[in-house]
Amino acid sequence: MAHPPVVVVMGVTGTGKTTIGVRLAAALGVPFAEGDDFHSPANVAKMSGGVPLDDADRWPWLDAIGHWAAARAGQGGVVSCSALKRVYRDRLRAAAPGMFFLHLTGDRDLIHARMVERKGHYMPPSLLDSQLAALEPLGPDEAGADIDVSGPPEATADHALTAVRAASHPRSP
Repeated sequence: MAHPPVVVVMGVTGTGKTTIGVRLAAALGVPFAEGDDFHSPANVAKMSGGVPLDDADRWPWLDAIGHWAAARAGQGGVVSCSALKRVYRDRLRAAAPGMFFLHLTGDRDLIHARMVERKGHYMPPSLLDSQLAALEPLGPDEAGADIDVSGPPEATADHALTAVRAASHPRSP
């Protein structure tokens, strides 16, 4: 890949954004950034307390991720970010045009079960439903792909890599 894209691994909490993002970045040979690390301590405290973030909480977080992505333009990178709403993705794209979004999707019960099993994460399973309610799937005009997470992480990462490579090397008409 001559110019690897900046890829945003998106979706609701518990879909495996970090797990898939780390694997994808390794396969592409680019850095990975954990989107949660861009949150302010106030945002983390709010979510830890079971309170969903509002847009005012998210704008500085999205801007920080957008800044990281802009710095990676032409070099590639993978970042995890829920990017639940179109307006959030538009803000990220404004900072770093050419981003590719991988939307990790799955059954609510599967995602909830995975959240209950994970240890040491500040996001409680009680916030899953608010994220599902806020989620706006990728539009047909958005560069990206939906990736089902029902299989093992290795298979999900392989599907993600295939989608990124296909987008980076479109077929000739």
